[in-house]
Amino acid sequence: MAQVPAASRALRVLRYLAGQPDPVTLERLAAAIGLPRSTAYHLVRTMIDEGFVTHLADEHRYGLGVAAFEVGTGYARQAPLQRIARRPLAALVDEVGHSAHLALLHGRDVLYVLEERAPGRPPLVTDVGDRLPAHLTASGRAIMAALPPAQVRALFPDRSAFVDRHGLGPTSPSALRTLLAETRQRGWSVEEGEVTPGFASVAATVLDHNAHPLAGVAVTYPVGDGTDPGPIADRVRRTAGALTRRLRGHTSA
Repeated sequence: MAQVPAASRALRVLRYLAGQPDPVTLERLAAAIGLPRSTAYHLVRTMIDEGFVTHLADEHRYGLGVAAFEVGTGYARQAPLQRIARRPLAALVDEVGHSAHLALLHGRDVLYVLEERAPGRPPLVTDVGDRLPAHLTASGRAIMAALPPAQVRALFPDRSAFVDRHGLGPTSPSALRTLLAETRQRGWSVEEGEVTPGFASVAATVLDHNAHPLAGVAVTYPVGDGTDPGPIADRVRRTAGALTRRLRGHTSA
């Protein structure tokens, strides 16, 4: 029997929400974890205050909050993802001749955890440990395109959630939805000049064993030198697919 019932209940809420494809109603949540509705309500209100649960008021549903994503990416940083990805990323750089990196979603940002620089290429702004706004980066867009739409809405509920670097990129939830829909249809994401003027990036998603987006693999290249992003994107997708298989994930590639 649990020595701290409240902690046990909170963990059950997190585990249940993490296993759902979309946010759920309070009634469904309470029934799933075996609690009275009133008890479940007070529990999730506390978890909302701490950032682990988010309330989608217009839908009367509850989903995972930003703090839950931070815990998940914290685990990924301690897991062997970087070790698994280092050689494939180096091979990708050798193939395309441009620098590549691996990034994780961290709240509304992406956190760069691995970088392989191509010889002779200029340094990027994405050193390991750096964070950038997810909606402006190719890696962030690739990851969010694979998230349930309700989770994206929880991260970017209104215009105040969007930051600007160079006057480019989506500035509203509707603009982000359109961009992510285009990303899903294309099969890879792209940004041009939104992170660093004169540079563009393409990215694809690494999925975990639940087909949940774990990381983004991206290649950055200079704009205006005649580089065709299509062949680079194909190689990036292949690398992301190989990592997905290594992690026992699911891929349609």
